[in-house]
Amino acid sequence: MTTPEVPTAETTERNEPALDAGERAMLDGWLDYHRETLVWKCSGLTDEQLKHAAVPSSELTLLGLLRHLAEVERWWFVSVFEGGTDEGVYGTDEDPDGDFHFGPDDTHAEALSTWRSEVAAARDAAAGHDLDDLSVGTARHGRHFNLRWIYTHMIEEYARHNGHADLLREAIDGTTGA
Repeated sequence: MTTPEVPTAETTERNEPALDAGERAMLDGWLDYHRETLVWKCSGLTDEQLKHAAVPSSELTLLGLLRHLAEVERWWFVSVFEGGTDEGVYGTDEDPDGDFHFGPDDTHAEALSTWRSEVAAARDAAAGHDLDDLSVGTARHGRHFNLRWIYTHMIEEYARHNGHADLLREAIDGTTGA
């Protein structure tokens, strides 16, 4: 299986998932498609635009979503599936939602680089495992998860947050699209 290139911030190209793939390739394809969609939604904006909470009733930002999904990649693939430490990327004991809280020096370039590293670590964690393999680590009341569940959950997580990203991006500069 080849690993698709995740688009850079300068491109909006995404790889459409195959229509006739087997289960693992289909799950990989949809997860990568949603990963690429998030990068696309954040592309071409300034750091200030990415930090802008564009919906008045919410503090949600595109930069916060990118950072959050870096956290989620690490949590499910490295901490839960591989049984690694549950040390967060941005969150701390004092601020578990640190992925959504950033300072003036935090940038899209740093967040994208971190996200790319977490995606690479997630791919490495899943490589060579069957979808029925159970996680070494646990979550949600000490339960183990098979890799299929983690893939399905990650696709759902990205799809939900990409819906948020659609609305945020449209509110920031009017850009729309799937």
